[in-house]
Amino acid sequence: MSIKIKTAEDIAGLRIAGRKASELLDYLTPFVKPGVTTGELDKLAHDYTVNVQKAIPACLGYCPPGMTPYPATTCISVNHVVCHGIPGEKKLKAGDIVNIDVTSIVDGYHGDTSRMFIVGKPTIAGQRLVDIAFGTMWAGIDAVRPGGTFNDIGKACQAYADKHGVSVVRDYGGHGIGKGFHEEPHVHHFPINHPTPVFEPGMVFTIEPMVNAGRYHTSMMKDGWTVVTKDRSLSAQWEHMVLVTETGYDILTVSAGTPEPPEFVTGWKKPSFE
Repeated sequence: MSIKIKTAEDIAGLRIAGRKASELLDYLTPFVKPGVTTGELDKLAHDYTVNVQKAIPACLGYCPPGMTPYPATTCISVNHVVCHGIPGEKKLKAGDIVNIDVTSIVDGYHGDTSRMFIVGKPTIAGQRLVDIAFGTMWAGIDAVRPGGTFNDIGKACQAYADKHGVSVVRDYGGHGIGKGFHEEPHVHHFPINHPTPVFEPGMVFTIEPMVNAGRYHTSMMKDGWTVVTKDRSLSAQWEHMVLVTETGYDILTVSAGTPEPPEFVTGWKKPSFE
């Protein structure tokens, strides 16, 4: 496994791309409301990315080997959709929980992030899962420090999810990122039984655990992209791009609208955007 150590130039480029991806989610936030279609949100995202940010939507036309090209700028996953939901005619309704996942390319560098949104008045179950998913992501992030290993992320995510009675999806994970959309390593959000690489300053990767209210098993829909919970339970996910620093970590997907970390987080403080 070859994990690229990013240069200072790379990190600066990734920080710009990450910020633009996060600012895209800031822009979309007021539009996520009852009655809007996921397709309308996707068009807003495309137009803002291309015309305002002068960036490239990485997901549009993305085509891993053996798959069909992804047809949209965003992945929008609603309720029991785990990930890679294709935007379309579906209208959002009050109480829906929605993940919007965006990746923007700026000067060759990728910025990849996602957030959960709650449409209108939240349900108790929906709000709870969204909050637990946020804590699960941050538990994994806060485990990153030089000299540790990638399995520390999986252990931390699983422990947080177990504590709150939810399951962690095992079929999908985070990934290295840079000028490539998906680089080494694959980032597990649950513990695995073989050695994992040691964190080194300059590594950049995503942490993006998907947590289900029910069991962790998933199914693929006929479109070849949309992943749902097998038991149709609710699913939620948050995602940040993380840089390993000399003393801990930094978040590269941050903007004015980025939610503050939970109180238990000790390794990072959101910078001021005033």
